[in-house]
Amino acid sequence: MATLVEIVPYDENWPRLFHQIANDLHRLLGTVVLAIDHVGSTSVQGLSAKPVIDVDITLRSLPDVPAASEKLIASGYEPRGNRWDDDMWAFMQHTSVPKQRVYLCPPGNETHRRRMVFRDYLRAHPDAAGQYASLKQTLAIAFSYDGDRYTAGKRAFVEDILRKASHR
Repeated sequence: MATLVEIVPYDENWPRLFHQIANDLHRLLGTVVLAIDHVGSTSVQGLSAKPVIDVDITLRSLPDVPAASEKLIASGYEPRGNRWDDDMWAFMQHTSVPKQRVYLCPPGNETHRRRMVFRDYLRAHPDAAGQYASLKQTLAIAFSYDGDRYTAGKRAFVEDILRKASHR
């Protein structure tokens, strides 16, 4: 069954919830963790978002991914595979509130780098964040039960922001 694409107003609790999640994940995964970053729309102050905390975990190396994956799965995270064919492994936690989407990646991962650049640009440019919020709201209405088309509809905006960020 298709899942509703739901966009909700920014929740002031999201940063605190991210820190709790990050602490739990760091305890679970241990010394293989180099960094845990809050990414996605919930990481941008004031930005409406799907009620899902997106977390990128940079591990020491690509060979650390299988053992870290096993620990996530044993803790109730559903494996979602290698996203974007970029050695970025996705996991969902559907039972938490809000839901969590966790990504494991090796150092220097290009997808992670792009996500951080996009996040940081939106944090520094509230006008761009507002435009993004409007686009997401429009797409959520147009593709309310088609997450793939919703995501595809954001692609041009994201690429434009990444181009702008690289010319700063």
